[in-house]
Amino acid sequence: MFTHSRRIRFSDTDLAGIVHFANFYRFMEEAEHELFRSLDLKILEELPDGSSVGWPRVAAACSFQAPAYYDDLIEIDIDTTRVGQKSLTMSFRFRRGQQQLALGELKTVYCRRRQGGKFESAEMPAACREKLSRLSANERASENP
Repeated sequence: MFTHSRRIRFSDTDLAGIVHFANFYRFMEEAEHELFRSLDLKILEELPDGSSVGWPRVAAACSFQAPAYYDDLIEIDIDTTRVGQKSLTMSFRFRRGQQQLALGELKTVYCRRRQGGKFESAEMPAACREKLSRLSANERASENP
């Protein structure tokens, strides 16, 4: 499992000093980017022919169990719950120490954007799929010795 730590900034909070719910979606994306960097993958990559590949979201959800506050140090655990030929589903567990704050999920699709802006789903490169699958397989193996 990949874990990303983040200190809650004042700008993340609302008037009550609690992290605004919408920021959890930003935190998921931030943690996702750090996961990709750790695997030497890119969220957006320009190709020599002028097209690009990336990971647009097709679904996002988050449920909340406890508030997070200014200056809290939270940890975001990421698991790749499904690695398909063209899509990736990741689950996110937000916690402060052992206290669970929220659970989130993102589903993304590997896409190519041609010159002119048209997006089309594409098969994920084998090396990319392997890295993401290994992360999920390692976690399941550590849960079930």
